[in-house]
Amino acid sequence: MDGGERKPALSAGTSVRVRGLVVRFGAVVALEHVDLEVREGELFMLLGPSGCGKTTLLRTIAGFHMPTSGSISFGEKDVTRLPAHERGAAMVFQSFALWPHLSVEENVAFGLRERRVPRRELRASVEAALASTKLAGFGHRAIDELSGGEQQRVALARALVVRPRCLLLDEPLSNLDANLRQTMRDEIRRICKESGLTAIYVTHDQKEAMAVADRMAIVQAGRILQVGEPQEIYRRPRSRAVAAFVGATNLMLGRVLDVRGDDVLVEAASGRWVAHRAEADGFAKGDRVWVSVRPESFRSRVDEQRPNLVRGRRERTVFLGELTEHRIAAGTGSLIVYELNGAPAHGAGDEVAYQVDPADVVLLRADEEHDG
Repeated sequence: MDGGERKPALSAGTSVRVRGLVVRFGAVVALEHVDLEVREGELFMLLGPSGCGKTTLLRTIAGFHMPTSGSISFGEKDVTRLPAHERGAAMVFQSFALWPHLSVEENVAFGLRERRVPRRELRASVEAALASTKLAGFGHRAIDELSGGEQQRVALARALVVRPRCLLLDEPLSNLDANLRQTMRDEIRRICKESGLTAIYVTHDQKEAMAVADRMAIVQAGRILQVGEPQEIYRRPRSRAVAAFVGATNLMLGRVLDVRGDDVLVEAASGRWVAHRAEADGFAKGDRVWVSVRPESFRSRVDEQRPNLVRGRRERTVFLGELTEHRIAAGTGSLIVYELNGAPAHGAGDEVAYQVDPADVVLLRADEEHDG
């Protein structure tokens, strides 16, 4: 590339809107009335267990599946019935799907050659894509000479080089080891943000989703349960299903005993809990509720004058590296408590006391879910 030649921009993001999307495969309903909006330039995660429909949703957005009903728009353009190659989306697959008989440069250039891009523009675009993914100088290498992380970068460069309006990633890190996954998730976020891309990313790895996403959707059984920023979904789940799936939590079925000003008092098997009304709007005396308390919310320094003082007996301790997990018998129930290693050691059978701030107690409706 000439010194004065301008490096081409890799992409420009677009908003993505999904309305009333239904996808059926015969008698099987894979997606049921899905509504979703991804903002321009956003890195959006679809998080859910295996078989929940998240990859089907991604592939339908890409154009690999035609919906039974509903619509998909990129910006103001309805792309619902357009074939995949006319949507302006690029897909990064779980398997990388690289051509082993082609060099790195030839793999990256493949989509541009199919589009009959002029040679000079093709070369400049490939060099820009390789530079963006920190692969400058790798162009003539064979694919089997690369590490797993480098192959992942080639797959990203191949997607970026066609300047997609939307980048779609289907569990792109699942074939990498734990340390490389952490490095690559940071790289994917950097690349997307530097390129101004709109990206939709499928994963079942919760830490990956929390680390990468601007916002995320929790998918279960073909439906979206909640959309929000990672911290919002973790700290303020709107349903028992979301609370149970995202991270670890103590879920206790209880009943509202009283509403006192800004506080809601709940009786559960593990004892009495107070939640601030801001975290429990709409509850009234007598309501059945789920009490959700994250294991890291327990504090060993207690104040007898404050609510949510939990006394119990330690039943089991498990070392988890940076954390130690304790199972505590409290009331007629049991609780999981996390402590940072370095906290005072206790053995099985020891009497212990912990306290939880009312702001860390989340109340969730116990309607048809309560037997779950």
